[in-house]
Amino acid sequence: MTQTNETMKYGERAIAEGELITFPNPRIGRRYAITITLPEFTCKCPFSGYPDFATITITYYPHERVTELKALKLYINSYRDRYISHEESVNQILDDFVAACDPLEVTIKGDFTPRGNVHTVIEVTHQRQT
Repeated sequence: MTQTNETMKYGERAIAEGELITFPNPRIGRRYAITITLPEFTCKCPFSGYPDFATITITYYPHERVTELKALKLYINSYRDRYISHEESVNQILDDFVAACDPLEVTIKGDFTPRGNVHTVIEVTHQRQT
């Protein structure tokens, strides 16, 4: 049964409507790193449907925009019911993050909880072209 926006709980609605939001970097011109750890990432294996769990770590050097943390949390939670591979999920997070705040540099790391004696770590990096 598919839920409509009216029958969803408020948290489900916030996740479904969530998008990455940014605000002006308060220190443009100063190179500094921001590291964000999101230890409750979940998605579903596109082959088995089993849940996958990971810690997502984002380390970035902002340019003109900084990501808003609550919006980032809701965005990450939107993966909960997606059938998506480890590799694609981390790469999609990178693409969306770069599109939202165009950092000088960013690394996204997905450290997936072992399942079936296999431990996967995916790490992708982007550097802004000047």
